[in-house]
Amino acid sequence: MLIDPALLTETLEQRELRAVTRDFFSAHGEDEALWKRMAGELGVQGLAIPEWHGGAGYSFAELAVVLEEAGRALCAGRLLPTVVLAAHTLLLCGDERSLPGIADGTLTAAVAFDGDVQARDGTLRGRADFVLGGADADLILVRAGDRLFACESGAVARTPLRVLDETRPQARLEFQDAPATPIGSADVVARVLDIGRAALAAEQLGGIGHALAATVSYVEQRRQFGRPIGSFQAVKHRLAALLVEYEAARSAAAYAIACVASGSPELPVAAAAAATVCTGAYRLAVAEYVQLHGGTGFTWEHPAHRYVRRARADEVLFGTPQDHSARLAVALGL
Repeated sequence: MLIDPALLTETLEQRELRAVTRDFFSAHGEDEALWKRMAGELGVQGLAIPEWHGGAGYSFAELAVVLEEAGRALCAGRLLPTVVLAAHTLLLCGDERSLPGIADGTLTAAVAFDGDVQARDGTLRGRADFVLGGADADLILVRAGDRLFACESGAVARTPLRVLDETRPQARLEFQDAPATPIGSADVVARVLDIGRAALAAEQLGGIGHALAATVSYVEQRRQFGRPIGSFQAVKHRLAALLVEYEAARSAAAYAIACVASGSPELPVAAAAAATVCTGAYRLAVAEYVQLHGGTGFTWEHPAHRYVRRARADEVLFGTPQDHSARLAVALGL
């Protein structure tokens, strides 16, 4: 299935959305009220949810623009678990009951696909570790065997976990005869995770863009031997190499996003490729971010360490680069 080239080009509407969301995240940062502000001022949570479920009816391409700007600012950690993973799980399962709440920002959700959870007589027992957004989600979608279930958070014991990237909270969930409602087959999990990888690639692209822009700005201002350090050939070469990686990541992410938006069967290949390329580019970007800022880049006060933490944590969020390379090899018959 060929992807419409128009899906790989940013529209005027998407550029305007990018400008608005960039200004929004710059002005507000991450705080307790951010989620409600996003719903009330921008309607972000409902962008890619159909209108008949209370959303705006746009595509994943528009949501990806917001995800990229969120990744640039390290904001809105609930977007990935709620608006990407949980909402797309519900859409693929055909369960519409919780979608209006997600769309209007009154409901947050998380998915627990990896864990030791069993279903019996309408209840769940077991445990799932490192659940994104699980500590404060209102709704938990759980895989138990070959079925998916929806569980109200009040019936689940939740323990916030200390993780490397504090901007992306995770939790341990324990189910002790927790009442649950079946919502569909676990067959959709593989596609949801690929959608998550495409979303993560968009976030990573934003982080790379921030690191590159901040580093270029710094080397233009920092002077040594009577001239900006950005004029030194060695620095130019390092930033040029990073720009090449950034553009490769942009292309890989754009293709994965287009595959989600168009429902393409090529998504597994595109998502694995985007995960591999964007993870490597982000790793390089944060390394240069720290090193080319010299001593200040190693300080706690400078934001570089927050991007280092995000990049390192993202490397294993939906599988390691080695996992994605292996998937690509199998898919391409190598």
